Amino acid sequence: MSKKRRIRRILKWSLITFSALLVILFCFGLWFKSLLPPKQIGLENSLAQHLPYLSENKVTKRGKILAVVTSTDKMGASEKSTGYELTELARAYYVFEANGFEVDIASPLGGKPPVIIDDDDMGAYDYAFLNDSIAQYKTSHTIAVENIDPSEYQAVFFAGGKGAMFDFPDNKAIQAIVREYYQSNKVVGAVCHGPAALVNVLLDNNRPLLEDKMVSGFTNEEELLLIPDAEAIFPFLLQDKLTAQGAHVNEGTMYLKKISHDTNLITGQNPWSTWELAETMIKQLGYTPKYREVTAEENAVRILSVYHQQGSQKARELIKKMMVTEHKEVNRVLIASHSIIAAMKGDIGQFYDIIGLVSYAKKQVSS
Repeated sequence: MSKKRRIRRILKWSLITFSALLVILFCFGLWFKSLLPPKQIGLENSLAQHLPYLSENKVTKRGKILAVVTSTDKMGASEKSTGYELTELARAYYVFEANGFEVDIASPLGGKPPVIIDDDDMGAYDYAFLNDSIAQYKTSHTIAVENIDPSEYQAVFFAGGKGAMFDFPDNKAIQAIVREYYQSNKVVGAVCHGPAALVNVLLDNNRPLLEDKMVSGFTNEEELLLIPDAEAIFPFLLQDKLTAQGAHVNEGTMYLKKISHDTNLITGQNPWSTWELAETMIKQLGYTPKYREVTAEENAVRILSVYHQQGSQKARELIKKMMVTEHKEVNRVLIASHSIIAAMKGDIGQFYDIIGLVSYAKKQVSS
């Protein structure tokens, strides 16, 4: 066989193989998409007054909580946009309001801060927040933290968003609020990148607030998976900074709920920790949180947690119990997103396991 014929043959079979792979990937993509539910019609029109948690059995006013969000819209010298995470603010805001606390919203610069909205993470409460005229007025007219009177509030909550890494750590007004609240036994809460507000805070004894504290925050693993050059973009990695200041970082599974509760300091690892963190703050304030029906997203987080701790079979049993016996909704999109995370990490076994959970959950819908 001549050299030219061999080359043509190699090219031919390479093209056939490549085409076959494209067909397989296309078919897999169609199948994967078929596992996911269609977007819920009308979800974006959700209103607070139509959500029983917010409209029924209203709690008598108990005081005020301050929520603080970032004013930063770019990640350092990069052109990557940032802001506060809407879901983290919205969910905490409504937990506080439902439990009798008026919420004021502040930011380092005041005014209208930048916001990050991830459509895949949005639920009824998040859209209700966008449609809530009072909440939107507060987010468009945030109070500059330097103008805050700390005595007006029983607690402070720092929402995440990568911008917090730039304008929370060295803000003197934020440091003063955190120091005063912690030392006077008021509640300090922070979620995801929100714990950046806690770094560089010195107590009156000149020791770091974080020294020997159990805390959670966005982990290095979570940060670097999505932003491989994070160390060059951010002034520090949050987990590294927390550790350097003497904190004991309570690290959970990537992108799943994890809360740390150290006396009056309550922190959460990521956006999926927000519901529990806010309700833990209510408990620390001395109240039993108002009953709230667990969301489909929270059910998905619980299933994924069981999978990581006990394996696929136990996760499937929980799916069946939730969906068939208890008639609860499960967010299949969130579970599916974790299969993509597994693929990004190169864990093919976990990738197929989690896709199997999505497929199993879909089957329960029609059972």
